[in-house]
Amino acid sequence: MTESEFNTLADQVFQRIEHALDATDIDYDSNGMVMEIEFDDGSKVIINRHVPNREIWLAARSGGFHFGWQNGRWASQRDGDELYAKLSDLISSGAGRTFGF
Repeated sequence: MTESEFNTLADQVFQRIEHALDATDIDYDSNGMVMEIEFDDGSKVIINRHVPNREIWLAARSGGFHFGWQNGRWASQRDGDELYAKLSDLISSGAGRTFGF
């Protein structure tokens, strides 16, 4: 995958996340390369694109997760989990209520 192809796919990820968060009262800040989602208890989920590895990275209290584009979806390099499913779990946990895409 070229850098341009990766950035196009990563842009779509950030837009989808922003759109879902805009429908809630969950605070977030995004500059296009990094997004920070902050919860009432001060904890955060940080999402960023790692261009050299062509990955989307998530960081949370529970750990760090790296997702690569595989077979038409963003899959965890560790366990094959899907990006939006993992992010839904992390946001639900931080917000104390169900969140989904």
